[in-house]
Amino acid sequence: MSVTLLVVAAPALAGDNGEGLAGETNDKVVTFFSLGVIAFFVLFVGILSVLQARKEKRKEERQAARMRQRIGW
Repeated sequence: MSVTLLVVAAPALAGDNGEGLAGETNDKVVTFFSLGVIAFFVLFVGILSVLQARKEKRKEERQAARMRQRIGW
């Protein structure tokens, strides 16, 4: 099924002398796309780090509350 789809779709996607779906590319387009990829991963890792820190803080607060109940403070 997937091989048939590739064989049928390949000629439709492989026209225009190697020009891609986004049209003709130059150095500026490639540079901005690459910077966008880098910015995406920086933001992605930063946001996930903040979420992980908040999760760890909540876990530590729960553990501290459990210890206070056990000790009797």
